[in-house]
Amino acid sequence: MTTQHVAGRRRPPGRWRAALTGWAFVFPAVALFAVMGVYTIASGLALSFAKWNGFTPNWIWVGIDNYLDLLYADPSLAPPLRKAAWNTAQVMVLVPLLTVAISLPLAVVLNSVKRLRAVLRSVYFLPYVTSGIAVYYAWRYILEPDGAINLLLRSLGLGTLAQPQGFLGNPSTALPTLIVVLVWSSVPIATLLYLTGLQAIDPALFEAARIDGAAPRQTLRRITWPLLTPLTAGIVLLGVRDSLHGFQIFLIMTGGGPGGHTDVLGLQAYRLAFFKGLAATLGVSSALGWLLFAGALLLTLVNARLLRRVR
Repeated sequence: MTTQHVAGRRRPPGRWRAALTGWAFVFPAVALFAVMGVYTIASGLALSFAKWNGFTPNWIWVGIDNYLDLLYADPSLAPPLRKAAWNTAQVMVLVPLLTVAISLPLAVVLNSVKRLRAVLRSVYFLPYVTSGIAVYYAWRYILEPDGAINLLLRSLGLGTLAQPQGFLGNPSTALPTLIVVLVWSSVPIATLLYLTGLQAIDPALFEAARIDGAAPRQTLRRITWPLLTPLTAGIVLLGVRDSLHGFQIFLIMTGGGPGGHTDVLGLQAYRLAFFKGLAATLGVSSALGWLLFAGALLLTLVNARLLRRVR
């Protein structure tokens, strides 16, 4: 091998300097991710196989007992968890379905509007950009026994529909009310995604359908819906993810009440981690978090498989 070939393979000093400079900029982010991401995930997984209250110096390793306690072994944990799982399943099914059922027609209407299109899009997108905590407190206020909704129903002569306990205090209306609030907050981003998808469809397809005499309902069913199926799958997946892991609205608006009728799995994990005093429940909370992760991963794989079949 000649000297020229060896010199050609060597990296010039300027390149080494550029590479080191690049790594110097990247290293803080990589180190932060390693500490806050990889280490946290690994320690959380290890904690799910132990008992710990957050204060004692050592963990007590129990193997898979935390998982078994959550599923059936512990009579103080398993029944409330099953009830929370049923509530979570209702939210996980109804919120994505209602979001799609409302946002797709709304996007079609907004896409066909010629005047004030930007203003209407901003109005419908406003719930998504508003601070969630403030919105949840506002909803809780207007849903109270003397809140705006009961006052409006009574003023319209629909006092029989008013709730003397408030919509969040009645066990039969608390969870449906929270589902409505969740749909209200998720429709804006779904509508925006559908608008993006509609604008990517070739207008010639709609023109050809109109020339052939297709009604708007047939166009929506035969052209728009099939072309937006991948987008719909993504919206449903986002709704399922939020239903499995989100608990802020349940914590702020009802705290899981009344009588556990709005308790969900995410709220259960939060309580086990932070509201059990000195009880060694951090490991159980971590185990529940990993069960939620496994459920979300399984649903993602099922969604991806169904999406491939549709394509």
